[in-house]
Amino acid sequence: MLSSELQHKIDFKTKPLGALGNLEHIAHKIGMVQKTTSPRLSNPHMVVFAADHGIAAAGVSAYPQEVTYQMVMNFLGGGAAINVFCRQNGIKIKVVDAGVNFDFPEGLNLVDKKVRKSSRNILEEPAMTSEEYHKALKNGKSVVSEIAGKGCNIIGFGEMGIGNTSASSLMMSKLFDIPITNCIGRGTGLNDHQLQSKIHILTQAIEKYPSEMTEDEIAQTFGGLEIVQMIGAIEEAYHYNMLIMVDGFIATVAVATVWKKNPEILNNCIFCHVSNENAHPQLLGLMREQAILNLNLRLGEGTGCALAYPIIQSAVNFLNEMSSFEDAHISNKSS
Repeated sequence: MLSSELQHKIDFKTKPLGALGNLEHIAHKIGMVQKTTSPRLSNPHMVVFAADHGIAAAGVSAYPQEVTYQMVMNFLGGGAAINVFCRQNGIKIKVVDAGVNFDFPEGLNLVDKKVRKSSRNILEEPAMTSEEYHKALKNGKSVVSEIAGKGCNIIGFGEMGIGNTSASSLMMSKLFDIPITNCIGRGTGLNDHQLQSKIHILTQAIEKYPSEMTEDEIAQTFGGLEIVQMIGAIEEAYHYNMLIMVDGFIATVAVATVWKKNPEILNNCIFCHVSNENAHPQLLGLMREQAILNLNLRLGEGTGCALAYPIIQSAVNFLNEMSSFEDAHISNKSS
């Protein structure tokens, strides 16, 4: 009933049928999530989870590990791309220390959810213990629960962590039983030699563990603390029936982990962009999802969400503010 009411409202706006293309699909999705033909976006938030990865010591990234904490300081200083785009579009930003290998000074506007300093090196042992994994999930949920209490109904998640495309590639390979070589990209900008080295290292890592694993075991073994906190955050956002803006490859892997356990999660997800990371278009295809933007981004941080937010706003605004043929006294297409 609601679905047909929404479609009727969309179809009878002063435009040719379907002329607003994907904006019409976004508007319909948002109306269905909010269970109304007049949806609203309230108090949008972006949460950037940051953590280090033990596997970074093996040389899977073009950048050294200390870039993680340096970029966190940049976020807090307002100087990163995500800060710029959030300011531009009126999105509040929270930066979360999920497991950065650094002692931050007190007094910073940083949400301290550190489980441990860096995940463990998965070439030697699982990224985290079961206790650490469940604490990370809980920490991610608590961040969203607090934000939900401030009337937020649309939220995006970003990440920062040197080595996290490697963790995500391993998770994707295990979640979908795809060869690891098909899930690996250049991450922060590896050259050909470095890319071959990354493939070799990740092949070693995946062969160390059992072929059959649950979604939780996959995330605990291969994930980073920021990815696991994002998984918990996504689950909590769904619990509060928020719209979930999904960023690039790493955020999509987090969503895929939840989706494997709860397919309904996709009802609330808006995939904001398809990144330039090799496996991301394939991953979106596996979930039969399309992204709003394709700008060849490969930055992370939630930048794709912040850039797509005005388009999501436009979908809501046309649904609520655009005249119908009847309102505007304009003749509709003859049947």
